[in-house]
Amino acid sequence: MPSHDNQHFLVDKFLEHIFVVRGLSAGSVNSYSDDLNSFIKFLDANKILITGVNEQTVFIYLMFLRKKGLQSRSLARHMATLRGLYSFLLEQGHIQANPTGLLENPKLPKLLPKLLSIEEIESILAQPETADKLGARDKAMLELLYAAGLRVSEVSGLKVLNFDRQSGVVRVWGKGGKERIVPLHFTCMKWLEFYLQNWRQAFSPKKDFMFLNRSGKGLSRQGIWKIIKKYALKAGIRKQVSPHTLRHSFATHLLEGGADLRTVQILLGHSDITATEIYTHVQKDRLKSSHERFHPRSQSKARS
Repeated sequence: MPSHDNQHFLVDKFLEHIFVVRGLSAGSVNSYSDDLNSFIKFLDANKILITGVNEQTVFIYLMFLRKKGLQSRSLARHMATLRGLYSFLLEQGHIQANPTGLLENPKLPKLLPKLLSIEEIESILAQPETADKLGARDKAMLELLYAAGLRVSEVSGLKVLNFDRQSGVVRVWGKGGKERIVPLHFTCMKWLEFYLQNWRQAFSPKKDFMFLNRSGKGLSRQGIWKIIKKYALKAGIRKQVSPHTLRHSFATHLLEGGADLRTVQILLGHSDITATEIYTHVQKDRLKSSHERFHPRSQSKARS
């Protein structure tokens, strides 16, 4: 049976590579590590060396995961992890062929995440009472989430200096430490400035994060999630609302308003357009509506 230490040596080299060379976040590296620990346990149980894996091994492993109850999205994530590992091992000369090269990803359902209407968004944004420090903070944060479509990790990591008042933009570091600049509208800027100028110091800041908790430290992702949930309930919205709900609503409302997919991709910080293509149905609906409104045959049909 291959030794546990030997099995983990190449995995550790791969994890070091994606953290140091590719610049993935600690959270992403931990996710890779969890997936690969599961894979190594499977290999050890079946007395298979990591360098002796073939296509059949990978296929059987995916079937093993499916029997454990994993759905297509989780299986696709595991498959992506194995692709990354074996691409690295091939580049480093540890294997002669990539066992994941010809295997297709499990089919993912193209479901659009739950969205809020513009009216529901407006209702949530109207809930914070801005006459105290918590309400002013929450108002500025909610406005920013919807104005810029930020991930919750991007909001929790945002520093005061990332907001450029003169240019009207916020500088964000997204997945993999990639920087992007997102423009802000006037209303969002107004509430950010109101919070920063009048209330942030009331938290007795111990860090330079933009949004602080009662202890003067940066708000956690869990803290942001709880704040959003609180105001959604106050607004009478009973569906599940999360930071990602605001992000997806931001993207959908932009597309419905006429933005193109490439612009939305840049604003969301998607490195690959395929991640943004979940919203293509919005564009299709808008094109269909425009066609029905403006094509002469559609107009004549409507008049008949």
